[in-house]
Amino acid sequence: MENKKTDTASALKDIISHAKEYGFVFPSSEIYDGLQAVYDYGQNGVELKNNLKTVWWKAMTMLQDNVVGIDASIFMHPLTWKASGHVDSFNDPMIDNRDSKKRYRADTLLEDRSALLEDQGKADEAKALMQHMAKCLDAGDLEGVRQLIIDQKITCPVSNTANWTEVRQFNLMFSTQVGAVSEDASLIYLRPETAQGIFVNFLNVQKTGRMKIPFGIAQIGKAFRNEIVARNFIFRMREFEQMEMQFFVRPGTEMEWYATWKETRMKFHQALGLPADSLKFHDHDKLAHYANAAVDIEYKFPFGFKEMEGIHSRTDFDLKSHQELSKKKQQYFDPEINENYIPYVVETSVGADRLFLAILCNAYTEETVGEGEQEKQRVYLNFHPALAPVKVAVLPLVKKDGLAEKAQEIVKEIKFAFNTTYDEGGAIGKRYTRQDLIGTPYCVVVDYQTMEDQTVTIRDRNTMSQERISIADLKEKIGHAVSMERIFEKLL
Repeated sequence: MENKKTDTASALKDIISHAKEYGFVFPSSEIYDGLQAVYDYGQNGVELKNNLKTVWWKAMTMLQDNVVGIDASIFMHPLTWKASGHVDSFNDPMIDNRDSKKRYRADTLLEDRSALLEDQGKADEAKALMQHMAKCLDAGDLEGVRQLIIDQKITCPVSNTANWTEVRQFNLMFSTQVGAVSEDASLIYLRPETAQGIFVNFLNVQKTGRMKIPFGIAQIGKAFRNEIVARNFIFRMREFEQMEMQFFVRPGTEMEWYATWKETRMKFHQALGLPADSLKFHDHDKLAHYANAAVDIEYKFPFGFKEMEGIHSRTDFDLKSHQELSKKKQQYFDPEINENYIPYVVETSVGADRLFLAILCNAYTEETVGEGEQEKQRVYLNFHPALAPVKVAVLPLVKKDGLAEKAQEIVKEIKFAFNTTYDEGGAIGKRYTRQDLIGTPYCVVVDYQTMEDQTVTIRDRNTMSQERISIADLKEKIGHAVSMERIFEKLL
């Protein structure tokens, strides 16, 4: 039977529907009508996300000789955020449409217009627009940003009018209080990024680990931002997870390391199965206050190319700021040049949720199989086998004649090697479909021949091809295919 591959690009609503129906992502607190921009990961989603975090962690700390990890607390001393600049400048420019009463990020409206101009072949005009916006934002000229929106004839997608308010800045940090009595409580913040937990522990890690520059500190953790405009499913949420690495280098070498980490990180995403033509670098026109160079790795989501990971040359801004405010030296003595200095930093920061969404969008596959009257549509999730939530499903052909018991014996033999599920309900074709829909790469079928010669049929998710192998060879065959080593081999 010949398979005819169709366009795998799917509207975001199809991805969202699939994610909910098959246990990947649920709206949070749904029985109470949910909470905007907050989501829960279901039984298959948490497995996929954990696999992504594991492969990132190992790629950083196991494959790199000079990167170690920490897990810093979410609550930090409030002066941390004063030193980092978040208290004074962690703002988004917001604008409201008076007719629809909807609120938008002004910079996002202009970025979307720039992307549209690029798609229309007006690259120079798109670049000029971004440069003009960056100039206005750098100068704090919010009226200039509003005028750009008006000049570009940007309208609200709900009301289709350009009846805009002035542009205002909103600080994105969530605040709370620590203390048993409200009168004596101290104001603190839910961290808006995980990086500062690394910076304040720089000397702790360097001294206890006897680390020599250059070296990196990696961390995976939750961060929180009071996003006024949250959209595109889990792409922009108020509670999210970051996978960050801060790489400390000798001043003057930061641009070399910046270039190295750019290529390393792009290679990582391709090793996960994201196609090269769906990934691109996007250099920042407007740099953050701490950076002297910044680039995004963008993925082509159903709603266009958007940031998935940022690589930044942060200079010595963070450590120097913490040194000034805390009055504690944040210097490193470099024995090679016999000199004390505050290291420069190159950061790689990828959103675990955005990477999850990219992997899910890329995996969602619609296919036409068969010909003539036998033609039908098939949907499956084409995950890299090492990332799939479930690696293998063991299916007895029927529940009687000892086949179910034999299948359960096989599950017991292999379930500690990789995530395994057992399914005996319904026709075998429907059970294949259930596994395809959650991205299980292999199905093992126990049939009557199994009882005679200790062999089983193993079915491949993508090709639907089947082969007969010995039960004794199952663990090795599947284990090799689903091992994260298949990903790591592409990174060495």
